[in-house]
Amino acid sequence: MIRRNRIAIAVAGGLAAVLALVVYTSNASGVDNRNVAQTGQAQPLQAQAAPEDYGTDAPLAPPTSEEPTTTTEPPQAQAAPAQDPAIAVVGTSVPKMGDVVQDGDGRTLYRFDKDTPNPAKSNCEAKCAETWPPLLVTGKPRIEGVDAAIVSTVKRADGSEQVTIAGWPVYTYSKDDGPGKWKGQGVGGTWFVIQPDGKRNVQCLPAGVTAPPAA
Repeated sequence: MIRRNRIAIAVAGGLAAVLALVVYTSNASGVDNRNVAQTGQAQPLQAQAAPEDYGTDAPLAPPTSEEPTTTTEPPQAQAAPAQDPAIAVVGTSVPKMGDVVQDGDGRTLYRFDKDTPNPAKSNCEAKCAETWPPLLVTGKPRIEGVDAAIVSTVKRADGSEQVTIAGWPVYTYSKDDGPGKWKGQGVGGTWFVIQPDGKRNVQCLPAGVTAPPAA
């Protein structure tokens, strides 16, 4: 009898142990499954963090392409005629003679009554041009004290450009020995100092020369 009881107790104990092991295994498996399930849900949430989580200082992604920059060149202004600094037309006043026009060296300029102003034409060539050198220019002369609107040029027979004032070609005189001289005044009754307005200056005429009609 005692032996049977021991056997029954042993069997009951074994069953209890087996049952306890089964219960423990089931509980452990449930815990692991819950952990795995929770872990599987947490990772996608972290990977899908909203952009605002980075704050306003988050660096922006660099652009993938840039539009070409085009530069529009400003229109270039047409170059003004080159100025010839060696040639000048300067209206001024000298003692006794009054209003005159001089070149860049201060030499007095003259007009010739045998020329024509409209159209402008020089009739002083060859030997005449040696005594009365025309005021030639290769660019734009410097103009002072004379209305630029009446200063122009005329083409001579040799192709050179001679300065004109109010249409009259202008010359220097080879016998004027320095700036401000006017020995050519009234020569031949046809050569006269020219004024800034293009008219003859009839002051200080030599003896025997009569002032021609104004022109």
